[in-house]
Amino acid sequence: MKIFANFLIISTLFASTLYSQVDPLNWAKGAVWYQIFPERFHNGFTGNDPVKENVVGERAQEWQIHPWTSAWYKLQDYEKTRSNKYYDVVYDRRYGGDLIGVIAKLDYLAELGIDVIYFNPIFEARSLHKYDASTYHHIDNNFGYGRERDSEIISSETSDPATWTWTSADSVFLLLIERAHDKGIRIVIDGVFNHCGIDFWAFQDLIKNQSNSPYSDWFDVKSFDNPDTPDSNEFDYKGWAGHKTLPEFAEDDVGFVAPVKDYFFNITKRWMDPNGDGNPSDGVDGWRLDVALDVNPKFWVAWNAYVKSINPEAITVGEIWEGASEWIEKKRFDALMNYPFVYPTVNFFIDKNNRISVTKFNSELKRVRELYPPESNFLMMNLIGSHDTDRFASMIKNPDL
Repeated sequence: MKIFANFLIISTLFASTLYSQVDPLNWAKGAVWYQIFPERFHNGFTGNDPVKENVVGERAQEWQIHPWTSAWYKLQDYEKTRSNKYYDVVYDRRYGGDLIGVIAKLDYLAELGIDVIYFNPIFEARSLHKYDASTYHHIDNNFGYGRERDSEIISSETSDPATWTWTSADSVFLLLIERAHDKGIRIVIDGVFNHCGIDFWAFQDLIKNQSNSPYSDWFDVKSFDNPDTPDSNEFDYKGWAGHKTLPEFAEDDVGFVAPVKDYFFNITKRWMDPNGDGNPSDGVDGWRLDVALDVNPKFWVAWNAYVKSINPEAITVGEIWEGASEWIEKKRFDALMNYPFVYPTVNFFIDKNNRISVTKFNSELKRVRELYPPESNFLMMNLIGSHDTDRFASMIKNPDL
């Protein structure tokens, strides 16, 4: 028994040593990702469908939820009352997809054999794409069960996290995380930290109070309105890629200015450990970070370390379109959206006019693999199509377009 006991002790120590050396991101190596653009995925509850005043307002006399089975290129009768041009109306389409619909399809997703769901932005926002957030600490009220009540809750809060409560849409998302985890599916969400939408709560206060706003240093303001010139408005600010609908947050030499950094750290903790008990099992399993190159890298280093302090198993993936090994080596992110893998793959399998040879294809893939540390290659988000590209089926049907 003494020998057996010693064997147990040695085995336990050996197992502990092995466990301590296990990469916390082993789960992500070879994982199958499934991207969901929530508004277009599945309508689980029609009672929360977007309404005309929140989408088009007075810009259109007629508007309705778009039929799911309609041909995407065909204008509906309600759209034709406004314009016969596709791009005049398409961005105002809403199908009513929500997170309730995702929960309803979890069995289907599990049967596909996926390991991770990557959500495009799910935070409160006016647009269909949600890259124009009006808050990062609440889920979009069209994705839950009580839009009006959710809006009241959001409007009653302040910038102090102690005042933040949970809306019905928040609760649906937390339930989705729980149900997905029960099926062995991890949840990764989109973090759009460079910019927000003009409806963002702090930006709305800035519009109203200008230089007197407590958030006057949150944004990259070029000039404030001069009250002595009532016939003109001199208020100007930097918008992402020149788009004034997407005001950029202010940065300093180490990243975002302190209050903005604090806000993003607070919302990171909120979604990674919702009940604040130190156990992240009820929170998201990672983040995909939008337009990462447009944010000071020093912020990403600090933020990435903060993510790991909450959950060492959480993955961070940056949206960078070219090879960028330093972003991995300097611990800004764990992985990147591996578009350098996409380009030769499309050229080899799909393109006709730009088709490359087997030898060229192999050398290009070898070059991409050698860009990053070997272990990092197993974590990359290897994709062919996304919300930012043509769909894979469209590429095949319409090569070289």
